Amino acid sequence: MSIKLSVLDQSVAITGRTEDASIRQTLALAQYAESLGFHRFWVSEHHSHPSIVGSAPEVLMAAIAATTSRIRIGSAGVMLPHYAPLKVAEQFRVLEALAPGRIDLGVGRAPGSDMRTARLLRQSPQQSSDDFPIQVRELQAWVSGIDLPECHPGRGVTANPTGPTSPTLWMLGSSDYGAQLAAHYGLPYAFAYFITDGQGAGQALDLYRQLYRPSALHPKPQAVLCVWALAADTEAEAWYHFS
Repeated sequence: MSIKLSVLDQSVAITGRTEDASIRQTLALAQYAESLGFHRFWVSEHHSHPSIVGSAPEVLMAAIAATTSRIRIGSAGVMLPHYAPLKVAEQFRVLEALAPGRIDLGVGRAPGSDMRTARLLRQSPQQSSDDFPIQVRELQAWVSGIDLPECHPGRGVTANPTGPTSPTLWMLGSSDYGAQLAAHYGLPYAFAYFITDGQGAGQALDLYRQLYRPSALHPKPQAVLCVWALAADTEAEAWYHFS
């Protein structure tokens, strides 16, 4: 079985480079990754972070879509508790219209920020990460065109634009919780190995495969590991940059 290699870039600000230049560097890296044959290029969402400056993955994805032609483009991810699922579905359906068959929508429940910033993003004190499973179900329906339950106030509402293809929804996680939720909804799953240093990865992936409930779009489980990597011409140079 062959392994497909992809890139997750967090638009990291470094000494001697301005934050806005880091965003442009992400765009250049996406183009380079495509030229090397990488399968996916994902971008992250963080807010008020001292060194990770990618705050709007959907905007950055649109720029990447406009300057690439083959590589899949995704979010890793949209921090769903901050947003209305319908609006997220609409944003990613627009992206799908611009780059058909190339859009991945990775979602997570972490704030991507400190709690003060998270409260400012959410505005309403009623919004909580406890609602995440419900939000995922709503987003899954609006992204893929699955009907919501008859009692749901959003039943019959369409996330435009529709088309022959849909974004691929991914569950992001670093614990058993995300693995079980992905399995329950029949979604692909990405484990953040670089956050946990690998702790819990094997158990989470085993749970995901054991509990997986096939869905119409994903009859079989599909998982990826997101690991820390630094590339340079030599191993010694890579270690130099790492330190």
